[in-house]
Amino acid sequence: MEGNGDADRDRGSGSVEHSAAEGDGDRGRYSLVRCASQSSLDECSQRRGAGEAGEAAAGAVHAASLLHSLSRLRRDDVLCDVRLVAQAPGEAAQSAESDEAVGVCAHRAVLAACSPYFRAMFTQFDERTQAVITIQDVEPSALAAIVEYVYSPESLVMTEDSVQSLLSAASLLQVRGVRAAACSFLAAALAPDNALGIRAFADLHACADLADVADRFVKRHFVEVLESEEFLALDCDVLAALLDSDRITVPNEELVLDAVIRWMQHDPENRRCRLGALLEHVRLPLLPQDVLVARAAAEPLASAELRVKDLVIEALSFHLLRPERRAAAAAASARARPRQPPRSPKVLLVVGGQAPKAIRDVEAFHMESGRWRAAAELPTRRCRAGLAAVGARLYAIGGFNGTLRVRSVDVYDVGADAWSPGPPLCARRSTLGVAVVGNVIYAVGGFDGATGLSSAEALDVREGVWRSIASMSTRRSSVGVAALDGKLYAVGGYDGASRQCLHTVERYDPAADAWEPVAEMAARRSGAGVGVAGGALYALGGHDGPAVRRSVERYRERDGWAPAPPMMHARRNAGVASHHGRLYVAGGDDGAANLATVEVFDPATEQWSMLSSAMSVARSYAGVAVVERAA
Repeated sequence: MEGNGDADRDRGSGSVEHSAAEGDGDRGRYSLVRCASQSSLDECSQRRGAGEAGEAAAGAVHAASLLHSLSRLRRDDVLCDVRLVAQAPGEAAQSAESDEAVGVCAHRAVLAACSPYFRAMFTQFDERTQAVITIQDVEPSALAAIVEYVYSPESLVMTEDSVQSLLSAASLLQVRGVRAAACSFLAAALAPDNALGIRAFADLHACADLADVADRFVKRHFVEVLESEEFLALDCDVLAALLDSDRITVPNEELVLDAVIRWMQHDPENRRCRLGALLEHVRLPLLPQDVLVARAAAEPLASAELRVKDLVIEALSFHLLRPERRAAAAAASARARPRQPPRSPKVLLVVGGQAPKAIRDVEAFHMESGRWRAAAELPTRRCRAGLAAVGARLYAIGGFNGTLRVRSVDVYDVGADAWSPGPPLCARRSTLGVAVVGNVIYAVGGFDGATGLSSAEALDVREGVWRSIASMSTRRSSVGVAALDGKLYAVGGYDGASRQCLHTVERYDPAADAWEPVAEMAARRSGAGVGVAGGALYALGGHDGPAVRRSVERYRERDGWAPAPPMMHARRNAGVASHHGRLYVAGGDDGAANLATVEVFDPATEQWSMLSSAMSVARSYAGVAVVERAA
C-alpha cells in the first residue's frame, strides 16, 4: 500500500520491507593358473581386439586420404570424365560449347557412388556416354557446392542465402548428406515469421521430418505466427486445414476469428467470398455469448453471406442449451469442441520481489520434476511490479528498484531465457495491478512515489506503445487485478486520500473503455493476491492495517462474493498464478517475515496444499506467472 506504508518501507534500513503497506570399475579378477592353450587363446583374443581398433582407425585414415586424393584429382582435372553444367530455374539452356557453360568437372564413378540419381544417369540413360551434361533447375553455386561436398564433406557451408538452393538441388540429385544438413539448418532457424514458409518448402521437396517439425512449430506458436506476413499470404485451403486442427495453441477462439477476418481484409475483393468456408473451421460456439453477439452485429460478419449467418446462429443456439446438453452437442460437432493442443512442460516463474530489498533474482519451478532452478536474472532490481504473460514472453512492468518507482518494462523470452527492454509505461507505478485480455496488457493503479493512482493504461503487444485508458473512480495502490470473461476486476487496495484499505471492487469493460462498481468484498484487503480459476475470481489474503489475513473470498457474477476455504498461512503481497484450474500463491509476508512457501488451491476439491518444495529466496512483492517451457 502507498502513503504511510510504502514510504515507511523505503525509509527502513535494517528490517524486512513489508510493513502494512505494500571409470571404469574393475573389470573383474581372474585366476592366473591357466593351461597353455587357454593363455594362448586369451592373448590372441586380446591381440585381435587391439587389432580391430587399430584397423578401424587405419580405415578411417585411408578413407580420408582417398577422398583427399580424389579431390586433388578433380581440382587438377585429372581423369575427370564428365562435366556438369547447371541450368538455374527460368534460365535458357546453354550450349555445351559456350563459354558460359563452364560447369563442374567430376568423376562418374565417384558421383555414382554417392548418389542414386547419378548412378542411374551413368548406367541406364543416354547421359552415360555424354561428356557434358546439363542439370536443369539447379543453381550453379548449389551444384558446385554439392559436387565439392561429395569429394570433401567438411567443405559444406550452409547459410540463410544458400540453404534453399542447396536443399532443392540435393533433393533432386539425391545427395542425402547435403539434404540432411539443409533440413537441420532450417529446423534450427524456425521462427514465427518464417515457419509457414519453411513448412511449405519442406512439403515441396518431400522433406517429411522437416515438414513435421515446422508444422508442430506453427501450431505451438500459432499466436505469434498469425502476426507474420506469411500468414496473410496463405492460400485459403491451406489456412482452412490449419484452422481445422485440434492442435493449434490459442488462448481463446476469438483470436482465431480475428485472424480469419484480418486474412480476409488483406485482400477483401478476392477473399470476402471465402469467409464462410473459413469460418466453418472457427469454433464460434466457444466464444463467450456477449462477445459472439457483439461480433455478429459488427462488420464484416453483419453483412456477410448466408453461410456466415448460419454459423453464427448455430453458435448462439449452443449457448442456449442447458449445460448438461452442451457436452453432447460438443461431441456431435467439431465446432463446439475445445481444441486440444499438446501439453508442453510448464514452469512457475517467480520474478524479482523484496527480500528484504528489491532483488533481481528469478526462480523457476518445473512442474514435471517438482524442482526449483534459477532462471536469467532481471537486468535491474525490481519489486512491487506487475507481471504479465503474452505468448512466449513475460513482461515485468513498473515497480520499485530500491530507490525509485519506475516506468520501465523488462521482457523475458522464455525460449532464450533472456531479458530485453520493453516499451516504458506512461506513468511511474509501483504496487500496481496487471492483467491480460487477448494481446493487450493492462496496468492499473499503483503508487508513483507521491500519491496513489486511479489511472490505468494499456499495451497492445503487437503495437508496442502504452496508451491511457479510463481511470477508476478510486485511487488504488497495492491493488489486485485479474481478467474474468474478458473484463478486468480491480480488487481492494489502499486509498491514500482516505488512508483506508479498501473492500470495494471495480470492473473495466475494454469495449466501452469504462469502469463500473461491482459487489463489495466482505473484508477490506490491501495487498491481496487476486487470481482466476474455475470461472471464478479469488481475493486471497492481504491485510487491513496490521492484521494480515489468511481468509479467501470468491466472486461469481451471479452470486457476488462468498467465503472460500482459507489459506494455510496468512499472506499479503503474494504473487498469484493459475495453472490447470488451480491457483498458486507464492511468497508474500505474514507481517513478521517474508515467506518462501507456495500454496496451491484446487477448486474441484476445495482443498489447499503446500508445494513440495519452497523457493530458495523468501520474498514478497514478486511477480508470478506460469509459462510454457521451450522444448
